[in-house]
Amino acid sequence: MGEIRQGICKGVPSMLLIGLTGSLGTGKSTVAAMFAKRGAKVIDADAIIRDLLTQNKKIIKKVAKSFSGAILENNTINRSELAKIVFKHPRELKKLTDILYPEALKVVKSLISQYKYGPLVILDVPLLFESGWNKITDTNIVVKAKKYQQMQRAQKRLKITQGDFKRRLQNQMPLKQKCDMADIIIDNSQSRMQTQKQVDVIINRLKQRKNP
Repeated sequence: MGEIRQGICKGVPSMLLIGLTGSLGTGKSTVAAMFAKRGAKVIDADAIIRDLLTQNKKIIKKVAKSFSGAILENNTINRSELAKIVFKHPRELKKLTDILYPEALKVVKSLISQYKYGPLVILDVPLLFESGWNKITDTNIVVKAKKYQQMQRAQKRLKITQGDFKRRLQNQMPLKQKCDMADIIIDNSQSRMQTQKQVDVIINRLKQRKNP
């Protein structure tokens, strides 16, 4: 069962903004989809970042200047090559997030404004704590799984090697540290049904706290 650690409701009275994060391969996107299935609005930071890298000329220019190896013809960012560069060292990843996240946050705030009269809004962000976006949420959820499960899922979804997986993990905040910072923890190491049960319990609890 998901563990709820402290209070919420510091944001817009009619809406709860929930930060959702995890580590590589823990199944954060799967959990986000479960919340969406139960009626929550989901703001997908990864999707916003992808749009910035494909459609925002100013951002593409900045990334091209900082990471020349990530550019293909026609000023298109090669996201696969970009990932190889930024996951080699935390400094490179921070350089990229410093370019992308301020612009992405503008989009996020616009979407929050659109959804402010809904019951639950999930802000799905891989680097929730690293970016400081946890400061704008009412409460924060971390999805965890066992290390071998993370590696299997990441290799299957991203087609990366075991070495790539380890390097990416080394450049992220440790999962244990994220769990220590979380208000809610979802254990995604068992069946999909078990995870869905945790999500359902959490939604009910959050709604109760919103409407005591």
